[in-house]
Amino acid sequence: MAYSIGEFAKILGVTASSLRYYERQGLLTPNRDENNLRRYTDDDIEWAKFLLHLKGSGMLITELKQYTKWRAIGDKTIQERLHLLEKRKHLVQQEIQTSQRSLDILNRKIEFYNDRLKGELYDFVLYPNEESNS
Repeated sequence: MAYSIGEFAKILGVTASSLRYYERQGLLTPNRDENNLRRYTDDDIEWAKFLLHLKGSGMLITELKQYTKWRAIGDKTIQERLHLLEKRKHLVQQEIQTSQRSLDILNRKIEFYNDRLKGELYDFVLYPNEESNS
């Protein structure tokens, strides 16, 4: 099936101008019809969804471009692509750990305030499992 840029943008949940930007950056290469209008395919949908996940993981445009170039070259670049994805995975895992720690602190502070409202009085300790240096 072939999709216009508007249909494609709607499917992906992005704007047509974003798709044009990705095309200028070399991330997307849609087919063109006899009127030179962009025609996206189901394969383009899968590729664009994957690109958006990479972007959502914090991957930089330069990394997206490099990955796209390696993909176009083919299987001989699998090791390079694998390395780039593993590097991004490690960074995402670090971000998740940082976010989880922040969430834990927020939950404990909320519990502290709820306890206060119930009349329980105690001091809030930011890092209860760490030894005090004082």
